Amino acid sequence: MTGFGNGTRRNPRSRGRMGSGSGPDRATLGIIGLVCAIAGFFTLGIVLGPIAVICGWLAMGRRWTGSRRVMAVVALVLGAIDTVAAVLWTFF
Repeated sequence: MTGFGNGTRRNPRSRGRMGSGSGPDRATLGIIGLVCAIAGFFTLGIVLGPIAVICGWLAMGRRWTGSRRVMAVVALVLGAIDTVAAVLWTFF
């Protein structure tokens, strides 16, 4: 009997098969971080730099080991450079 909620598949989108199912995926976070890092060089670097670092870190899966996506690493590095440059520009 497969009617009225008694289906044959209990959890078709379980965590093991389809990923987490909630929140933005890593590729999207990498793109957002990269855009924030590039835009931060031209305007609001003190705000967009840390956002790029955070998005890059989350896109890397919050770890340094294992397979890393290039866009996430670029977002992290450019965001860090952007933040340091903005802080130096503010104080000097």
